[in-house]
Amino acid sequence: MSKLVDKEIVAKKMPSRIIRNQIFKGLFFLSTLFGLLVLGVLFYRIITQGIGYIDLDFFQNFASRRPENAGIKAAFIGTIWLMVVVAPVSLILGVGTAIYLEEYAKKNKFTSFIKLNISNLAGVPSIVFGLLGLTIFVRALALERSVLAAGLTMSLLVLPVIIVASQEAIRSVPKELREASFAMGATKWQTVLKVVLPASIPGILTGGILALSRAIGETAPLIVIGIPMFVAFLPKTIMDTFTVLPMQIYNWTSRPQAEFQDVAAAGILVMLVLLILMNSIAVFIRNHFQKRY
Repeated sequence: MSKLVDKEIVAKKMPSRIIRNQIFKGLFFLSTLFGLLVLGVLFYRIITQGIGYIDLDFFQNFASRRPENAGIKAAFIGTIWLMVVVAPVSLILGVGTAIYLEEYAKKNKFTSFIKLNISNLAGVPSIVFGLLGLTIFVRALALERSVLAAGLTMSLLVLPVIIVASQEAIRSVPKELREASFAMGATKWQTVLKVVLPASIPGILTGGILALSRAIGETAPLIVIGIPMFVAFLPKTIMDTFTVLPMQIYNWTSRPQAEFQDVAAAGILVMLVLLILMNSIAVFIRNHFQKRY
């Protein structure tokens, strides 16, 4: 091999390659630094604008036309109601689909075609799912602008992400564990239930929580299906009208009064804390329960 390498040519070109490497390394570092700087400026502005409005009244008051009386009670409770629908629907359907595709479906072109399209759906713009929810749930099924219609629409949005994450988690379980279970006389379903699922739960829950975090922060599908921005009451059932944090923040930012920009910043801070908390839970689950084989 040494005869095929001209050491003189390598020695001649090495300094220029090192210089180019340092240049691109510096450019990548500056790009990262610029992104962090912009993020830091935005975060600082949101904190300075909104921290003064965050108090107990902010969580207890409904939306108001006066910024000093505006609160997020309806939006905060509405977000919880939305997650009550989205979480079970998306997790049950997503994990069930992943188990079928990985453990029961035949390995053929049709199955590969389905997996490919599920992966592609994970990158579809959220407004497309809003149009789908408007057509099926709001109009065809006549669910109107209810918690159920919005929850099913947002479930469609995050379902591909949960399926892909669950597939990867199930696929990462070593085949030796399955074979050992079969050797002990376990059935296919017993192996999936007692061996595969417990080993893949950290990856499934991590992907599921991150997908639910996306559902909390999405606004476009809810705007398309007609979820109101101003609500001064709490939903009592999943068939009631409601609003959520992103919609309320969007409503405040669209108002001309400068004070409402500060109120919107306070709402953004609340949603950021909620998202950071959910992502922290996902990291904890991954680090604490992950098993290495």
